[in-house]
Amino acid sequence: MEEQPDFSHCGMAVGSVPGARYLPGCLQPQDQRRLLGELGPVLEAAPLYRPRMPRSGRPFSVRMTNCGPLGWVSDRSGYRYQPTHPETGKPWPPMPALLLDLWAALTGFDAAPEACLINHYDAKARLGLHRDEDEEDFSAPVLSLSLGDTALFRLGGLKRKDPTRSLRLASGDALILGGEARLAYHGIDRVLTGTSELVPGGGRINLTLRRVSRAG
Repeated sequence: MEEQPDFSHCGMAVGSVPGARYLPGCLQPQDQRRLLGELGPVLEAAPLYRPRMPRSGRPFSVRMTNCGPLGWVSDRSGYRYQPTHPETGKPWPPMPALLLDLWAALTGFDAAPEACLINHYDAKARLGLHRDEDEEDFSAPVLSLSLGDTALFRLGGLKRKDPTRSLRLASGDALILGGEARLAYHGIDRVLTGTSELVPGGGRINLTLRRVSRAG
């Protein structure tokens, strides 16, 4: 039986928005490597693709895919969750066990996540200020995990024009948006290339775990 990771070492810093929790160094190097290894079969079954913006059809600068019962997608018709990959038509693969362990250990939420959005950032990728609001219920937090190159993450408030603060999310860091911060605006300003050797070929992988429907 594989040894279960120990997350008791995770540090925690509270962000400027109530409910935002930053946990630097949460995943130790061996756990980062294990998680990256568990993502291999996921990416084979559900290849990364480049989604498009609603209405304009403009392609995202990040490539993405999903795992879990549901996956978040974007195309000309809008944002939504669906049970199948938009290009292959196949169901999303199951979430790796380590992701479920992390969700339970770090969020304490009593229902499992239903979607894990996997974003791959190269040197040119950005993600403008937005908030996660396509779910039915906002009582569950959003858990974000970083692997690979460090990203400059921007966290704002409940309004787009609220003041923001910047965090450097390095490989192994975790970020939880819950409570008031569940609907806080956030984005990625840029990726600092060459800051990690974890991801083959470079870049950053971000895993965002969400509960989509109302917990029973």
